[in-house]
Amino acid sequence: MFVDEVVIKVVAGRGGDGCTAFRREKYVAMGGPYGGNGGHGGDILFQVDEGLHTLLDLRYQKTLKADKGENGRGKNQNGKNAPDLVVKVPLGTVITDADTGLIIGDLCKKDSSIIVAKGGRGGRGNTAFKTQTNTAPDFSENGEEGEEKILKVEVKMLADVGLVGLPSVGKSTFISCVSRSKPKIAAYHFTTLTPNLGVTKSSNGKSFVIADLPGLIEGASEGEGLGDKFLRHIERTRVIAHVIDMSGSEGRNPYDDYLLINKELEKFNKKLLQKPQIIIANKMDLETSKENLAFFTKKLNNNDIPIYSICAAQNKGLNVVIDVLGELLNQIEESPLYQEEQFESHVLYKFKKEEPYEIEKESEDLWVLKGKEVERLFKMTKFSSEEGMLRFAKKLRRMGVDDKLRELGAKEGDQVRILDFYFDYKD
Repeated sequence: MFVDEVVIKVVAGRGGDGCTAFRREKYVAMGGPYGGNGGHGGDILFQVDEGLHTLLDLRYQKTLKADKGENGRGKNQNGKNAPDLVVKVPLGTVITDADTGLIIGDLCKKDSSIIVAKGGRGGRGNTAFKTQTNTAPDFSENGEEGEEKILKVEVKMLADVGLVGLPSVGKSTFISCVSRSKPKIAAYHFTTLTPNLGVTKSSNGKSFVIADLPGLIEGASEGEGLGDKFLRHIERTRVIAHVIDMSGSEGRNPYDDYLLINKELEKFNKKLLQKPQIIIANKMDLETSKENLAFFTKKLNNNDIPIYSICAAQNKGLNVVIDVLGELLNQIEESPLYQEEQFESHVLYKFKKEEPYEIEKESEDLWVLKGKEVERLFKMTKFSSEEGMLRFAKKLRRMGVDDKLRELGAKEGDQVRILDFYFDYKD
């Protein structure tokens, strides 16, 4: 089964908890804190495997979850870092954050990999909090939670030339004659249900990859037929080759077919029409083909798109087309599929400093404290320790939370909610 798009949830590993422990030995006075740090949570990586051509392995995995880091232990023993979760994907895989629409990675090179979700750092043990003024801290940290994301994962095949056309125009016959690809060929529409790749070589030794895409129909860019499912695979191609049934054997006008396909390409992605194109006039052995070709050439009105006559079924004219494509590819530089600003790693400079929290008044005596930094601090605090609670309160005070609540009109005795937990506000 060919699967080229999945949506999955990824949850990186949580960091291990820090340990609260003290050194107690008979002949060691003032032993002091002895708790180790937790290990780092496992990252989730996507890595190219050239042996894969489909995302079938991911189709039934709704959630990918990495392991938690090991907790710290006494005797200053740090917990082990959790192993990374490595997910094998085909060459040409694009990973997008479904919430932001930004691209996390485009794995278009051999052996490439990318971290799609980072594991949380391990919580610090009480030894890490020892200072000159607090020589025996009685608290430690919980591990940080790992990143959690919804990802859209797509395969966009790496091919130099994309064959496009309506059903039954001879695309599969063409690729089977010029390469070792063996697509299904039959006298009915939509014989090809999945894209086929074939490697061919021109007479000067230039090798390149051709993609045979399932037949497009009117409305393909909007979901009709199979087109919307496979049009993504033409985005990486450097040349688009229109295969047209010049005989009009199905009762269609060849020129109308050409306009229809270009219209669907433009609707899907306007950049596709900026790619170099050639026209392959197929089935030239039939009676009406020469007359239709003359009409087609006249309607095309010398717009510099070359036309090559072939008969794929009789293997006529194919070598000329392959040599032309090889020469054309030599003149075209490879360019990235996406611009830098489309990637998640693209940094936007912020001239206005953002507050690490937000405060909303939910009711007369209830305030809601939100913010990634505040919530992270809350989750990593162990409230079982009085010192831990005091440290949490001190951190909020340093952030300016107390002053902000006072400024907004909070009164002593009001409640403050962080996530699902409630605290009493004291002025």
